[in-house]
Amino acid sequence: MRLSTKGRYAVMAMVDLARHGAQKPVSLADISTRQEISLSYLEQLFARLRRGGLVKSVRGPGGGYRLAHGAGETRISDIILSVDEPIKATRCKTDSPLGCHSDKSRCLTHDLWAELGNQIHLYLSSVTLLDVVEKRVLGTARPFTATQADSAAMPALSTPTPANAVAAE
Repeated sequence: MRLSTKGRYAVMAMVDLARHGAQKPVSLADISTRQEISLSYLEQLFARLRRGGLVKSVRGPGGGYRLAHGAGETRISDIILSVDEPIKATRCKTDSPLGCHSDKSRCLTHDLWAELGNQIHLYLSSVTLLDVVEKRVLGTARPFTATQADSAAMPALSTPTPANAVAAE
């Protein structure tokens, strides 16, 4: 599952705002420069973040944006959801209450992907902007390779050979 650009950029911009906005409002132009996100895209994102109650705009000279709540109170999941980004791993439509397919049946792996989406949401709900700013979310995870998957897999089932088949009886 990939988080869309909209969700990733919203989180990046909010972390930037949390880092640089303690003393004064932060302009979107400054965030744009530091995070290499287009200014027009940030304007769209911040309109949604403001409607979601996560940021406040300050008008006039020296204006910009401030966090509406403390960085320790702003969860990453709130940011993603406020820019209308669903946190899910299924391909199923959210407006389809009964199933994923056109005949209303569920796809074979629906529960697997739905649970993954739930776990991602739980994790992102447990992380705040302050956690990210203070680097309490360490980048220690490494990509999982096929070799690691083989060694982490369940032990292979042994098939009885004639020698141990007799001993087992």
